[in-house]
Amino acid sequence: MPRPVIVVDYDPKWQAIYEEEKECILVLVGDKILGIEHIGSTSVVGLGAKPIIDIMAGVENLVCANELLPLLQSIGYNDVTPEPGDPEWYYCLGKEYIGDKARLQNFHLHLMKFGSETWERHILFRDFLRTHSDVAQKYDELKREMAAKYRFDREGYTNSKTEFIDSVVNQAHKD
Repeated sequence: MPRPVIVVDYDPKWQAIYEEEKECILVLVGDKILGIEHIGSTSVVGLGAKPIIDIMAGVENLVCANELLPLLQSIGYNDVTPEPGDPEWYYCLGKEYIGDKARLQNFHLHLMKFGSETWERHILFRDFLRTHSDVAQKYDELKREMAAKYRFDREGYTNSKTEFIDSVVNQAHKD
């Protein structure tokens, strides 16, 4: 049975956990990564989230992403999912979190083309939520409602947020 979709209250330890994992990644493969960002709801102070740290690492191309896979597997990124729907978003890698610093299920490391449209979209969305607490609050409410509705349907949960995310990104482009 798949893990249920659960949104928990913001945990201030998430930022420190991200920084620690970022350092681990950069020590291992820093020369191959053009940029690295904490994205997703755990990157927005005060926002409820699934307890998963999302990290976006930008690389030059798919060849570079493929070269990173065995190196990242050596530090626990063993759940490798190709992202075929976007030619500049190569992989989502999963890693179980071991530690007692926060309520955390795991890490998701997204390998994608640095500076691509998908890269910019993630940053625009994150930064808009960071600077517009009213919109972040509405997103929090939507996420909790959809987590209850789609408890065992991660794809349904993700798809149910698309319209809201698109509207926020469009607003961020205008600002």
